[in-house]
Amino acid sequence: MSVILAQPTQTQCGQLALVEPDVAAWDAFVDAHPQGNLLQQHEWGVLKAGAGWLTRRIAVAEANGRLVAGAQLLLRSQYGLSVAYTPRGPLFASEPATNRLLLAGLERVARHARAIFLRLEPNLTEDDPSADAVHTWLLLQGLRPAPTIQPRSSIHVNLQPPEAALLAACSKGHRADIRRAERGGVQVRVGNAADLATFYAIMQATGVRASFGIHAETYYQAAWHLFQPRSCLLLAELDGQTVAAHMVFADAKAGRYLYSGANEAGLKSGANHLLEWHALRWARGLACTAYDLWGIPDAFGRAATAPDEATRVACETEAHADPLSGVYRFKKGFGGQVVRYLPAYDRVLLAPLYSLALRRLSP
Repeated sequence: MSVILAQPTQTQCGQLALVEPDVAAWDAFVDAHPQGNLLQQHEWGVLKAGAGWLTRRIAVAEANGRLVAGAQLLLRSQYGLSVAYTPRGPLFASEPATNRLLLAGLERVARHARAIFLRLEPNLTEDDPSADAVHTWLLLQGLRPAPTIQPRSSIHVNLQPPEAALLAACSKGHRADIRRAERGGVQVRVGNAADLATFYAIMQATGVRASFGIHAETYYQAAWHLFQPRSCLLLAELDGQTVAAHMVFADAKAGRYLYSGANEAGLKSGANHLLEWHALRWARGLACTAYDLWGIPDAFGRAATAPDEATRVACETEAHADPLSGVYRFKKGFGGQVVRYLPAYDRVLLAPLYSLALRRLSP
């Protein structure tokens, strides 16, 4: 049963009400929505609650109870103030009146939590047919473009072709690395709860080697458990030792590549390439139509969408100088398309503190 947050409003679209839907209704809505995403599912809210965020799910419902727009809102508080954020959301309707009601509801909740700003991060790529209209509408509502918290640019692989065609779409080098790993004796298996400690050890070793921060072990444990059976732990083993591991996820539409690591033996053996090939096949087996490789340096995204040749060349020069350009080469080798999302959009609620909050905000 949904909790009504405000009295129903009569609009040209009929009677609409702001509600706080239950988990079942919300997840069904996210699964069915064209922009539905893993980060808008209730499990993601539970996961982030363990990392210090408060979760609220706000939706607009028609008189018959059908949800037509909504957002999972994350709130993080400190010193009596907060920031409010909708990761890969909101999930908008096609009618402006519905979206205005949703935006008003999100702003009301954010103000009640003494949020310095409300950040929206629509799950729309710049080439989506509705992207320009959504961008313009948000600007007309007084929101300002802002940096995204989730990766602005990514690579999406189309999973609809036959498996043989998917492999053929990979680069020649990637196909060779996949086969090299298989010939070299790398074995891939699906892990279970007992393997989460091994996965975390691989993540720790990777973080030290590559100098990046990782989550606590309990975070990865919670992520895997919460999303079962739409989470998959893949382990690559060589000579009886785990040398690489990927933890991947799926929503109703796409597989999502979120967490991975490898030791030196894993890197040398091509285990990461073989694991990612297995991850693509796993997502395809769940009837996902796409696979999101989840983030590349944004300069590559800007290059792919550059309006002219000079801009493209400048962006590519910047991109190839990025320390993470190797991440791009690894992900692009699986034959996907570079995509770039719309920016984030901020509703500033406490203007004097806005600049300070931007400096302190972390994903």
